[in-house]
Amino acid sequence: MNKVKNRYFIKLAYKGTNYHGWQLQDNTPTVQLAINNALSTILRKEVNITGCGRTDTGVHASNFYAHFDLEKKINTDDLKKLTYKLNNFLSKDIVIFEIFAVHPEAHARFDANSRTYQYFISKRKNPFTHDISYYLFGNIDIELMNKGAKILFDYSDFTSFSKSNTQVKTNICKIIKAEWSKKEDQIIFTISADRFLRNMVRAIVGTLINLGLNKINLDDIKEIIESKNRSNAGYSVPAKGLFLTEVKYPEEIIKSRV
Repeated sequence: MNKVKNRYFIKLAYKGTNYHGWQLQDNTPTVQLAINNALSTILRKEVNITGCGRTDTGVHASNFYAHFDLEKKINTDDLKKLTYKLNNFLSKDIVIFEIFAVHPEAHARFDANSRTYQYFISKRKNPFTHDISYYLFGNIDIELMNKGAKILFDYSDFTSFSKSNTQVKTNICKIIKAEWSKKEDQIIFTISADRFLRNMVRAIVGTLINLGLNKINLDDIKEIIESKNRSNAGYSVPAKGLFLTEVKYPEEIIKSRV
């Protein structure tokens, strides 16, 4: 006889500096492990959560979703209490915003329509943003980098920006947004897509930085993408400047709150 499954979504954020990424790994601290342990302790039974994606060591998330299943149904008031208990249990670099019940088939990873990442570059040394941005010295041409970012829309195969041997079925991605902006002493790259390859954003940023420093030109960007060779692309910028900032779901997923 099948047991009744109640599924719950968690909306959270974390600073990834002290973690070896989101995903469970042997004998290393990860965000997933920390939340698994916290939930299992509070609920007094083994709980394993599924995240909306993976982030590498040192990468942050200001908006992240995960789900977990329980046989027990928890009402809204008790979910608020669980959120409070989790925040008291977890370290200061993980915060739980909300826990809510959804349809049993709703999936934090597979049902996501798109994800948005932002990469933060500091043009001035700042001790308060050292762990969450990449300090880059020298003049850089943001207008040229935006022209390079627009080229990304003409392609769908981003093998050149993917870490090798990642065991994915396809390197095809649909980029929805890619642009550079400036705010005070920071330069920010924002990119949205239906999916991302491992290390893809950091490799794209490193390549576009090379463009902004006039180390390569716009034609080189096209050649790099068409080569489907990671060694032709730019360097992978440090993880500490990268944030997952938004995850979008079909309207019916969020409306499926029960």
